[in-house]
Amino acid sequence: PQMYVRRLVNVPILQPRTPLRQKVSPTDMTAHFKIFIPEYTMQLVIQLRNCTSNNPAEKGCPLNLLIGSESLPVSHLVTINCNESKICTQVLNSPPWMKRIQVAVKSRNANEITSFEIESSLTVCTPAPAGISRTMLNNFTLLANITQFLNGKGVSMKEHGINLLNNGKSCFRNHPIIRDAMDIASVRFLLLLGPNVTVTSESPAVLILNLNTGRDNGGSIIVDLALNKSFLPNKNATVFACLSAGSPAMSLNITSMTCHSDFSLGYLIKMNSTVRRAALRVPYPETDRWFLTLQARCPNPESDTCGKVTSLVTVSTVLSPCIGDCGTYGECRLLRAQGYLYAACSCKAGWDGWSCTDDTNAQSYKIQLLATLLLTLSNLMFLPPIAIAIHRYYFVEASVYIFNMFFSTFYHACDQPGIAVMCIMDYDTLQYCDFLGSVLSVWVTILCMAKLKPIFKYTLFVLGSLFIAMSVQLDRRGLWNLLAPCLIALSIMGTAWVYRSVKRRHCYPPTWKRWVFFILPGVIAALVAIIVYALLETKENYFYTHSIWHILVAGSVVFFLPPGEKHVNGWIWTQKFCGYQLCSDVKGEDVHIIN
Repeated sequence: PQMYVRRLVNVPILQPRTPLRQKVSPTDMTAHFKIFIPEYTMQLVIQLRNCTSNNPAEKGCPLNLLIGSESLPVSHLVTINCNESKICTQVLNSPPWMKRIQVAVKSRNANEITSFEIESSLTVCTPAPAGISRTMLNNFTLLANITQFLNGKGVSMKEHGINLLNNGKSCFRNHPIIRDAMDIASVRFLLLLGPNVTVTSESPAVLILNLNTGRDNGGSIIVDLALNKSFLPNKNATVFACLSAGSPAMSLNITSMTCHSDFSLGYLIKMNSTVRRAALRVPYPETDRWFLTLQARCPNPESDTCGKVTSLVTVSTVLSPCIGDCGTYGECRLLRAQGYLYAACSCKAGWDGWSCTDDTNAQSYKIQLLATLLLTLSNLMFLPPIAIAIHRYYFVEASVYIFNMFFSTFYHACDQPGIAVMCIMDYDTLQYCDFLGSVLSVWVTILCMAKLKPIFKYTLFVLGSLFIAMSVQLDRRGLWNLLAPCLIALSIMGTAWVYRSVKRRHCYPPTWKRWVFFILPGVIAALVAIIVYALLETKENYFYTHSIWHILVAGSVVFFLPPGEKHVNGWIWTQKFCGYQLCSDVKGEDVHIIN
């Protein structure tokens, strides 16, 4: 799909306390503006006034004021209907810092020309460093991009018309944090003054988590808080924590169940004397600076019994690829989609959830053990083909069957989900050898049925093994890895059988017993195995359908192996012992005596 992007150019900028006169008309029904929100802005006020229309019957202001982005999420857009009066004012708390906010004025009447005056104002506050000097703070990258704009009070004064809150009194305490990037989507946030944060009822404590590198939105924010009970003298007090993106939440209260601002949705945590530990997990956070705000509150802050509440909270904040390393029944995988990297848990044995902790559909340990035993012990069905191959002097074929049985057994023992697993070597090596042994077993069995001359047979064995090894390495689960060797081997076998039939003027194999009692049962077993593998096998029934596949394939080999060549000596050999020649008791052919 194609996407077309339309970009606005020459958009007027709203300067604080600077009125701007604009109009909307039938040809241009929307007026666009933008305003920059500096650091530490607590409040944004936008006022629409002096609204006049060319329609004398219009009493109100036929305009809509839209503040924020019209794209997702919807919570980033604030819409105001200005039809009630000639003056339309909107107060927005905690706007996103260091960003430009889009402002649009839309006409509701397509036939009118409406002029209006728009003005904005900002209110900022002064952050107080938490127990650290200003000179020391300037050495950290946390404030490196803003110190050049700050005066001695820590407030940007370059913008005209910005209100300073409470005459320079600090409205929150800023705790400096060091970002320690360990890997992709793996970051530790270390508090410079230690993990303990002093939380008071007078002003909130704010921790800034920098997640705006563009590589952090593929993990999960993990926040763990622990309240020190000995530092909470008032049992009725509650410690609030709010995690939000863009700007901190500065209006935490005892009755609020959320910590949402006008532009973002925050995540609220509560702790008290009974609930002293709390944790928060936010998967795939948006790329932005995140703020963790902590403040202590009382049910009735006006009462004398509450007083100034002070508590101590231990804060641990990390960005992790997967929550809890996906637990016992999952593994954390780094994935790529449309150029974006993200981590996710791949759960096993029926476990679900963000961290593979939901056991609603999980397999029990008995089922896991049964699946492992079925898939491994079913490979013992290759013992009869191995014994028959050795008895008939097909030593190369027997070696391939032994190789296949060994690696198939231990591959399935290592491949099982859950904890009933045993890996004797690297999983990738076991998988490769299992796939290679399976295809080679089919290749050598069909060529053995062709009854070629040894020089041709073993040459094809080697050439086929080399090409099969290459194809399995390129694509282990490819359809042609098994289909191509089967078709080529069947073509060679068919050609050899037709050649013998034409040369001997008799069908090959020559006896009907060979067709009825060996080839036909082998073909039936092979066809049933293919049907089970291709049509009936699913993820849920894999452990017993694939075990049936093992049994049927091994059983077909028992029927397919042709009779061996007749050897005079068989397994008996001659040797010398103490000067005597030990000979086997072999009857020679009858000799006609000619008188």
